[in-house]
Amino acid sequence: MVMMWRNPNITACFLALCLWVRLGAVPVAVDKTKISPPEENLEPPRTADTGLHYDRYLREVVDFLEKDPHFREKLRNTDMEDIKQGKLAKELNFVSHHVRTKLDELKRQEVNRLRILIKTKQDIEGGQGMTVDHQALLKHFEHLNHMNPHTFEVDDLDRLIKSATHDLENYDQERHEEFKKYEMKKEHERRERLKTLDEETRKKEEKHYEEMKKKHADHPKINHPGSQDQLKEVWEEADGLDPDDFDPKTFFSLHDSNGDGYFDEQELEALFTKELEKIYDPTQEEDDMVEMEEERLRMREHVMNEVDTNKDRLVSLEEFMIATTRNEFKEQDAWETLEQNPVYTEEEMREFEEHLAREEKDLKQKTDDLQKQKEELQRQQQQLETQKLELQQAMEHMERIRAQKTERPAVVKGHSVPAAPLEEGVGVLPGNNQPLLAHYKPDVPTHS
Repeated sequence: MVMMWRNPNITACFLALCLWVRLGAVPVAVDKTKISPPEENLEPPRTADTGLHYDRYLREVVDFLEKDPHFREKLRNTDMEDIKQGKLAKELNFVSHHVRTKLDELKRQEVNRLRILIKTKQDIEGGQGMTVDHQALLKHFEHLNHMNPHTFEVDDLDRLIKSATHDLENYDQERHEEFKKYEMKKEHERRERLKTLDEETRKKEEKHYEEMKKKHADHPKINHPGSQDQLKEVWEEADGLDPDDFDPKTFFSLHDSNGDGYFDEQELEALFTKELEKIYDPTQEEDDMVEMEEERLRMREHVMNEVDTNKDRLVSLEEFMIATTRNEFKEQDAWETLEQNPVYTEEEMREFEEHLAREEKDLKQKTDDLQKQKEELQRQQQQLETQKLELQQAMEHMERIRAQKTERPAVVKGHSVPAAPLEEGVGVLPGNNQPLLAHYKPDVPTHS
């Protein structure tokens, strides 16, 4: 199970294509006759990982499309809904030839990558006796038209936009589910370990566990993410400024690290480091760094829900300034951390353990079946070896008989003569293997 604990930079995906123009500098009127057009560089810049399995393909397609002047102009005048509905994809027909050629190459590379990935998964699952879920494997191709593996067409761009939009909109929910499974598996393993211990050791382990939980929960007040107190703390401790001089607009400029006029999700998450340091210490046994990252993402989600009014997964300066005028900005209540908000119920834990038990039972059954198949194959192999040996012995016996029936020289009255074939009525002397003629009468000496 692969778990994406770090949040992706969502602005690097098609979901935010309509924002990319705004993220650049404001156009300035210049005399184009006095400057030479820049040489186009087809090497795409590096952007942050989106967390999608087709992240690299997505980023490279976006990067190259933005190099085309026509496409970039259309993007400037296309709203989010039109992008989602595929209107932007049709503009692919008008991009320059060298960009289309590069997109064709990117698609061929992606199709080849997916084929290798699926073949590997099929080999692994088949080798472990698992039933291969072909429908699940085909989902890897949903972001492109795999029926045409050679050229990048309008349908490919449309599929990529829709797939990225859907997958990124569901990213947080899927992450919650993955974290819940992580927590339940951790607790399940703890409980299973306790079952292997004697009574005295088990009591000591349970006491130690409760002490660690209590120690982890014993931390200073956690300010509400995005509140005035939380931001002032960053202003004072991270920026080294007087809290009495706190100014929201200046704060925004200080922490808009790329200067694009927006807080993206990673820039927001960086604001919560001071709060997280109150709860988590990587050197302490009781603090789980996976839980720390989940806490960070919970904080980011909270601020986005409160401040990101147009739901573009970015916080503009205007949105930020409006948020600072609301009553929630002066929130004084402490933030409820993960230990105060269990991610699963006992009922969910019970169902999870039942699911694990069924999986273990199925795996055992498959293991037993494979063992029986192995034993049967070994039995059949032994049977074939026995049959082979018996056949070999029979052939050797037949060869001996054939050799015995071969014509041999016979001695009659001291002369070697060829032995004649045995005929009916011809006997053989016992122990001599020489033929005895049926009408032969030996000379008998007479006495006078």
